Formats: sequence, C-alpha cells, structure tokens
Amino acid sequence: MIPAVFITSSFLFFCVSTAEINNTEFDPFGPLVKCSFLPEEFIECQDPVDHKGNITARDELGYGCVKFGGMKYEAVEKTKVLCTVLDRIECFGNRTFFREGIPCIKYSDQYFTSTLLYSILLGFLGMDRFCLGQTGTAVGKLLTLGGVGIWWIIDIVLLVTNNLVPEDGSNWNPYV
Repeated sequence: MIPAVFITSSFLFFCVSTAEINNTEFDPFGPLVKCSFLPEEFIECQDPVDHKGNITARDELGYGCVKFGGMKYEAVEKTKVLCTVLDRIECFGNRTFFREGIPCIKYSDQYFTSTLLYSILLGFLGMDRFCLGQTGTAVGKLLTLGGVGIWWIIDIVLLVTNNLVPEDGSNWNPYV
C-alpha cells in the first residue's frame, strides 16, 4: 500500500495507516522517532533502585545504586532505570524501556547555604548538626557549647570542604 500525499497551501501531509507502521522495520527517514531516543520531556522514568550498599543485590538485579552522590563527577555511580513514554506521544518501538547512564543522585531538603548559615550563627548550639540529621552529635555539641568553640569552628571548616554532609547520604539541594 502506497501512502497518500496531500498538498495544501504550504503544507505537505503524508497519510500512512498504523498497520503499515507496525508491520515495517524502523525507517530512520520516517516521521517517527525510536521511543528510546525521546528526550526527558516525553518520558517518565522511575527513581533509581536503592540497594543500600548491597553489591550482591545490585549484581543479581543487574542495575541499581549501591551508594548515592559524590563530590566529583567521576565518583557518582551511574545506573539504568525503567522509563515509559507519556500518553499521546507517538514513537516507534517498545513504549517501556531501560535508559542507561542515569546518575545515582537523590536530593532531600538539605540546603548547603542555610546549613552553613546555621553553622556560623548557631553552630555553638549544634543547630547545623540537628539540620543534617545527626542528632547524637548535635546534643553533644549543644551540651558542650560547641566544644567550647573548637568543635564549632571545626564544623564550619568541615562544611566548606564538603566533609560534613546530610546523614541520609543525599546530595545538597542545588536550589537555595
């Protein structure tokens, strides 16, 4: 069956039945894009699977994250996630697929700027440690008034050098 061609004032339309599209191989010069090539705006992906440090579970499943985050780009682990094409988006191929190279990053409500301000202004009371979810050390810092000022200064240095991070292992939220 040959596709019908319609020409209007300035548009050229090709009418192809869906039966023709489903029975053919992918045509790189055709009107449809492979579903796995669609940009992020047209697909919905699941969050990366968190194996919580269990390397064996990741190896058995074949994908997922053992750890999240990292200070350098090379230190961030990458995985594949299951993605589905949104409704009313036409594409060629399977509408559910794995997308490779997704970074193992998760964000929480931890903001670096506000935590640094808490550390400078109220660090002697352990407010920075409370914000990071480190309740045990926060109480110790509160009772000793920031280790008589020494612990207070050390925590500011640790924050600036990214050695004091949220307890849950999440990354700093990039938006202030």
